[in-house]
Amino acid sequence: MSEKIYDYAKICDSIFSIDPKIRFVGVISEQGRMISGGMKENVEPLESEKDDEMIFMELALRVKMRKEFDKQLGQVNFAMASRERALVISVLINSDILYVVSEPDTDYGVLPKKILEIVQS
Repeated sequence: MSEKIYDYAKICDSIFSIDPKIRFVGVISEQGRMISGGMKENVEPLESEKDDEMIFMELALRVKMRKEFDKQLGQVNFAMASRERALVISVLINSDILYVVSEPDTDYGVLPKKILEIVQS
């Protein structure tokens, strides 16, 4: 079965328009490299570029490890981490990972659903 082809740039732009509190939207390869998207304009990054590389590789590894339980629990729809300085959401798109970082006070009951609607449309 072939994978659906996605317009990652369009997805990233659409997600930025959901909520002004979104800081970063990017698509990360399964090797942990950013292939589309980036930081919102005029927003100060929370981490350095070198830290970004480590975060992306760790994210890719975490996604691979979660797949180990797909048979028992079903596929992951999204994963979310609430941190002191950010709300982080990841969604699998084919073998790539959509990575969204927002302000910590973003409505985490609504944002993941809106992201999934965009990805699935």
